[in-house]
Amino acid sequence: MSKVAVIYWSQTGNTQQMAQAIADGATQAGAECDLLEVSAVTPQQALEYDKLALGCPAMGAETLEESEFEPFFAQLEGQLGGKQVALFGSYGWGDGQWMRDWVERTQNAGANLLGEEGLMVNEAPDADALEACQKLGAELAAS
Repeated sequence: MSKVAVIYWSQTGNTQQMAQAIADGATQAGAECDLLEVSAVTPQQALEYDKLALGCPAMGAETLEESEFEPFFAQLEGQLGGKQVALFGSYGWGDGQWMRDWVERTQNAGANLLGEEGLMVNEAPDADALEACQKLGAELAAS
C-alpha cells in the first residue's frame, strides 16, 4: 500500500476543498493518505511519504503563497528527484502562469510529475472539479 500525503495551503477554502477531494480519491483507491496543512509538516516529514500531492492557490502576480508554502516548497524542491508528485490549486485571475512555473520547477527537480500540468480550478471547485480532484487522487495512489 502506498503512503500518500496531500499537503496544501488555502486562504479561502477553495484549495482545501480540492485537497480533501484528492485525499478521498487516494483513500478510495487503497492508499494510506494523510491530509496536511503546509504549516503542520516539514519538508523532511513530507519526504517520508511515497507520493505527494501539493496544493497552493495563485497569489498576487501568479505566485505561490509566499509566507508558508513557497518556503516549504523551496526547501523540498531539491529533494524531489524520483518522487511521484501531483500539483493542484485554485486561482481567481490570470491564465495559470503560477502553475506552469511550478510544474517547470517540479520537473527540473527531477520529480515524476503526474500528468503534463497541474490541476487548476478557477475560484471554488464545482462538482466536476471535485470529481477531477478525486480522479487525480486515485491516479496518484495507483501510479
